[in-house]
Amino acid sequence: MLLIVSACAKPQIENKSGIILFYGDGCPHCGNVEAFIKEHNLTEKIQFDQLEVFNNKDNSVVFAEKAGICQIPQEKLGVPLLWDGANCVEGDQNIIKFFKDKLDEK
Repeated sequence: MLLIVSACAKPQIENKSGIILFYGDGCPHCGNVEAFIKEHNLTEKIQFDQLEVFNNKDNSVVFAEKAGICQIPQEKLGVPLLWDGANCVEGDQNIIKFFKDKLDEK
């Protein structure tokens, strides 16, 4: 699923953890990540923010900004996408692996 966003405005979204999971309502791949998060109680074990981008313009701007840092072309931009504070992790399986690795660090 493609999402084209103009990054004109600079919304003020506070992110204390540095990790942001971008998702879209109704996205099946996002649902896979959400199921993993719930199954492993990740919100209690790892600090990260979850931003819905299909229906929230401010979140969409942040999404486009982080994807731009990672040099992801607009035509290839999609969710789920995870920003780890410096890099992007694309796709449900890669994001699930990212979280598994984080759990192993604990």
